[in-house]
Amino acid sequence: MKQIAIPLLFMLLFSWNLSAQVTMQKEAGGLLFVEKGEKVLFYQIEPKNYEGKYERSNYIHPLWNVDGAVLTEDFPIDHLHHRGIFWAWHQVWIDGKRIGDPWEIKDFDQKVTDIEFWAQKDGSALLKTKVNWLSDQWKKSGQKMPYLEESTAITIHPKTNNYRRIDFEISLLALEKGLSVGGSEDEKGYSGFSVRMVLPGEVSFTGHEGKVQPQNTAVHSHGYINISGSIGKNGKNAGIVIVDNPSNPGYPQPWILRTKNSMQNAAFPGNGTVPVLTSVPLVMKYSLLVYSGKMNDRKIRQAMDK
Repeated sequence: MKQIAIPLLFMLLFSWNLSAQVTMQKEAGGLLFVEKGEKVLFYQIEPKNYEGKYERSNYIHPLWNVDGAVLTEDFPIDHLHHRGIFWAWHQVWIDGKRIGDPWEIKDFDQKVTDIEFWAQKDGSALLKTKVNWLSDQWKKSGQKMPYLEESTAITIHPKTNNYRRIDFEISLLALEKGLSVGGSEDEKGYSGFSVRMVLPGEVSFTGHEGKVQPQNTAVHSHGYINISGSIGKNGKNAGIVIVDNPSNPGYPQPWILRTKNSMQNAAFPGNGTVPVLTSVPLVMKYSLLVYSGKMNDRKIRQAMDK
C-alpha cells in the first residue's frame, strides 16, 4: 500500500478544565493521546509493516496503563498480524466471492479517509474515524474500489482512581450489496474486537461469576472478562477489563481467551458469517477498563454505570 493522505483532519477543541482533560497531539504515523503529560494511547493512521509484510493501520498501540506501563504488543513474533487493540474478521464475501482476510491481513487494505476530534467538557476525548476497506480481489475497471466504510468512535475518559475507561463504537456499512463478514472457519471462530496484550506467566481471567478457565474454543462470561497479572509498572498487579455492551448483536458474546502468545477476543459472529447492509450499519460497542492494582465485580459495574 502506498502512503495515504488524509483529506480532512478536522479538530474541534473546547478547553474546559484542562487539568483533567485528555488531549491529542499529531505524531509521526498517527495521533497520541495524553492526560496531564502522561501517555494514554496511540492511534495508528499511517500504514505500518514488518519487513514489507503484514501492513496495517487503524488500530491502537501502544496502550498505556494508568501507572505508565505499556499494555499492548504490535507485530509479536508468534502472530505477526496481531496489532494492539484491533477489530477484524477472517472472512469477507461479496455475492459468494471471498475477497480477503482482514484478520491475517491478506488481500486487505485500509485507508483512513476522515478524522474528527473533540476535547469534551467532562474531560474525555472523542476520536471519530472513517476508514475504507479495499482488496486486490475487488476491482472495477481495473482499479481497487472500497467495498465497506467503517465508522468508529473512540471515547477516552480521564483517569478515575486506579483506572481509565475507553469506549468503542464500531459501525460497518457495506458499499456493495451481498456483503458479509465472519470469523475463522474452524471451531475457534476468531472474529471481531480483539486485544493483543502483554501477558505474564500467572495471568488470571475472571468474570461476573468468578474465575474463567480459557479453553481451545470459546468460553462464556456474561458481559465482561477481566485479565490481570503482574503487567503493571515494576511488575505490580494490573489488568484490562474487556466489556461486551448489552446492545451488541449476539450478546452476551463468547470469548476466545489465551494464557500466552495470543490475543483476547470477543468472538462475533464466530465461524459463521453475518450480512453487512448498504442501508443500515452493523454496530458493535465495547469498552476497556485499564487499571493498576485490582478491579472486582462491584468496581467494574460502578465504572460502567458512570
